Amino acid sequence: MADSLPAELDVVVLGTGLQEAIIAAACSRIGKRVLHVDRNNYYGGNWASFSFSGLLSWIEECRGQKSSNAEVNWKDKILEGEDAIQLDQIDKSIKNVEVFCFASMVTEEAVVEEGALENKQSNVDFNGATENGTSSSQDEKNQTLKSTSGNEENPENIKDQDTSNSKKEVSTEVIQLEDKPSSTDVPSSATSDTSLAKELNAVDVASVEIKADNIEHTVSAQEDKKQTKTMTYSQIIKNGRKFNIDLTSKFLYSRGSLVDLLIKSNVSRYAEFKNINRILAFQEEKVEQVPCSRADVFASKRLTMIEKRILMKFLTFCLEYEQHPDEYLDFKDSTFSSYLKTKMLTTSLQHYVLHSIAMISESASTIEGLKATQRFLHCLGRYGNTPFLFPLYGVGEMPQCFCRMSAVFGGTYCLRHSVQCLVVDRETARCKAVVDSNGHRITCEYFIVNDGYLPERNTKNLQYRYISRAVLITDSSILKSDSEQISILTLPAVGDCQPSVRIIELCPSSMTCPQGTYLVHLTCPSNGSAKEDLEPVISRLFTQYSENEENDYNECEGEKPKVLWALYFNVRDSSAVDRNSYEGLPSNVYVCSGPNAALGFEQSVEQAEAIFHQLCPGEEFCPAAPNPEDLIYDGDGAKPENAGFDAPSESETVEVKENVDTDAAEDGNNKMEETSEILAANKTDRESETSSPDAHTLKNSINETEVLKNAE
Repeated sequence: MADSLPAELDVVVLGTGLQEAIIAAACSRIGKRVLHVDRNNYYGGNWASFSFSGLLSWIEECRGQKSSNAEVNWKDKILEGEDAIQLDQIDKSIKNVEVFCFASMVTEEAVVEEGALENKQSNVDFNGATENGTSSSQDEKNQTLKSTSGNEENPENIKDQDTSNSKKEVSTEVIQLEDKPSSTDVPSSATSDTSLAKELNAVDVASVEIKADNIEHTVSAQEDKKQTKTMTYSQIIKNGRKFNIDLTSKFLYSRGSLVDLLIKSNVSRYAEFKNINRILAFQEEKVEQVPCSRADVFASKRLTMIEKRILMKFLTFCLEYEQHPDEYLDFKDSTFSSYLKTKMLTTSLQHYVLHSIAMISESASTIEGLKATQRFLHCLGRYGNTPFLFPLYGVGEMPQCFCRMSAVFGGTYCLRHSVQCLVVDRETARCKAVVDSNGHRITCEYFIVNDGYLPERNTKNLQYRYISRAVLITDSSILKSDSEQISILTLPAVGDCQPSVRIIELCPSSMTCPQGTYLVHLTCPSNGSAKEDLEPVISRLFTQYSENEENDYNECEGEKPKVLWALYFNVRDSSAVDRNSYEGLPSNVYVCSGPNAALGFEQSVEQAEAIFHQLCPGEEFCPAAPNPEDLIYDGDGAKPENAGFDAPSESETVEVKENVDTDAAEDGNNKMEETSEILAANKTDRESETSSPDAHTLKNSINETEVLKNAE
């Protein structure tokens, strides 16, 4: 395929990170000819998600620091009056990679990953020196492990085909949330203040459909612990394809820019989402759940009645703080933590608000804290009782979804393929063509590149920030419960020079790890190496697995989870670098940054939209896909028989099995239809598609059904 790439294009995109994928999808959607290439054999770049063996291969690539593409002679492609900017073929955005294995290393002979498509040797030395860091093993040294490496895939079929097996293991209640109501939908209801729910849902009328054949997975943690032994390293390798390990750990704000973009563009049909069930706090060396919504606050047994009223009063103020400037203007130059002390909040409540609701550092200003708290509260109730969503199968699904959209509208994709150099016209100082890794010259109007491809001559005066990351495979949750939960915990800074650390714990029902394990992501701005920044935090919450402890196991209530495997690395954060800071770049070359340290995706969506509007001023950014009924067929224009665009019959619609009587449901549907008629003036082209069971706007797994109980 690489030998038959078109010679003339509108846009060439190098790198398949989230920003690049969004821009490629937006350009393809309006008819631009797009070529999207990546030097790696996987999608996503530093946004990627890997199986366990894929992660081991990625580690080896980071150690080797070798170019995946052979050098070609591109100089003969440069004509008179042209200059060339040679691009970097080695990824230098990752450093200080360190791997530690604590699980039992007693391996079976010829252990291979189940469902492996290709056998590729990946030698992981757990006690050998690496270029950027070191790795160690608790039990054995110099272990050679067989693993597989991901193959190049068509963007129409990127999702792992073997994940259907993991779906069968965890049966969860699935809720489909759509931007427009359909005839069988029941309106969702926020569990926070009634007046707040009406205000928040006045613009976004969300509908809910529950797949009746799913049963909530409620095996207790204690029973599961007794029945299942701690997973060994050979079992981790064998179940490697059930892991989806993110290089970047983030959540989607339910009212954030990425959710709005997914709904607007209909890209959400390519992904599924799960609610974040728990927001945790760490106080007095104990992990506890934080009450966030009105229902949670008044149901909490840890708060006194006085504390509940004080907290609800403060949260209500934060929701509309702009209307009461006299309450905070005197403290606008103070820190938010100092301001909280003046609001009669107890020490526990101050900790909840600062670290679990606002999720900001103690040095943040009062205005920053109020805005962060308000944003958290605004996101409550749209898709359940928490403000966050997580994409099933990992964050790496997000760039892949937009790559699929681009491919549907004509984008050309090629992995293990790169661009050797940019061809710059001396007279206009614009990039007029590129030379790819096969030596082919491709003419293009615009060039989009991830900053990791830029040579040192263009970045020599830049001072990059770095993010410290750790990925842990553990044997249990940091807060045991009767059902599987996705959790987020923010640990405050221990010292003046130490940053706060964000911890995201993923359970098997998130389709990121097999049964019997949990996947824990730690993220913070870097002060040193990732291990130096994060190991003190890990030692407070986890213990290292030991076979002796397993043999003499005596379960106790306060036992910490055991770490079976750990990975540390630092990743470059170029989100704060201005476009003008890159030296010698042509005006029609646009640079996309990698992921930043923030929890949400707002910076990435904002950057992608800004670049798109510079490329295509006046064009709509990622408009919705056309309604199938609007398609024009060849011939007499008659619709082909069995085209699959017919409206679903009553028997095909998904029924809602809940304790909601028929009359109340019909009344709720009528009210939603009246509201949607007012709101859908510019959305009529999507009305038919959103009523179809195949047009999923957002699919959302949740273990609670309270959202339906107020529908009456």
